[in-house]
Amino acid sequence: MNNIIVLLSKVYIHPLLWFLIGIGIITGHVRELIMLFLIVFVHEMGHVLAAHFFSWRIKRIALLPFGGVAEVDEHGNRPIKQELIVILAGPLQHIWLLGVGYLLYTTSLMSEDSFQLFVNQNLVIFSLNLLPIWPLDGGKLLFVILSLKESFSNAHKRTLYCSFILIVAMVVLFLITYPFQLNFWMIISFLAYSLIIEWRQRHYVFMRFLLERYYGKQDSVQQLKSIVVDDVEQIHHVLLKFQRGYKHSIIVQRGEKESASLDENELLHAYFSEKLVTQPIGDLLYEY
Repeated sequence: MNNIIVLLSKVYIHPLLWFLIGIGIITGHVRELIMLFLIVFVHEMGHVLAAHFFSWRIKRIALLPFGGVAEVDEHGNRPIKQELIVILAGPLQHIWLLGVGYLLYTTSLMSEDSFQLFVNQNLVIFSLNLLPIWPLDGGKLLFVILSLKESFSNAHKRTLYCSFILIVAMVVLFLITYPFQLNFWMIISFLAYSLIIEWRQRHYVFMRFLLERYYGKQDSVQQLKSIVVDDVEQIHHVLLKFQRGYKHSIIVQRGEKESASLDENELLHAYFSEKLVTQPIGDLLYEY
């Protein structure tokens, strides 16, 4: 019970939702407003309860008109299976919500008009959140999928590139079709703002990913994966090749011959403790 109270205390209603609440009250759309708030709340609590089950560090639960954002203090070092479950736990809530709505409708506890509105709101929020745009569920899902084959840094940047392209495409489409849809422009503004912030913080995000590995807080290591580099390659560039879910052994080559190998902890120690950033990785072979 105490855990539920703690989680609820972290709920934050975003100004966009407050704005929509105000419009709903002024225009008399209280029924639509209550349904929307319920759907958004249940969707986001799906993420939160899944994250809490895996003992993730939850910072804040922001509720938006089209879903929400569960802000967690995790930085790419949790098992990918856990992250998939946490991401999908939100959209999956719409299945039982629609089931409950249908039950209320068949028992005449909900009118046909209210049931149709409830279904439409669920489908809109479900579909919108699965768009591959950061920070929507679809964007986070895309990031996880790209992380299976690419380095953390590349997967993160490709996710943001894809998000920017899709937002531009959506803007062009709606300028042609529905240029005066206020709700759409509110959503686009929020997504664009979130993307800009995430892009500006991409180096910080990557540093947090590396720091957790350095301090041994990752629990997603599945197997060892070697990274082959030339001895003149800069240390920072080698770290950009690190991939989630693996512990790396760095094989340093001089020309076509292998000179030696380094454990990733040695490289991280040189980077964070010795402040070696742009030095060639070959220089470390004389220290370890």
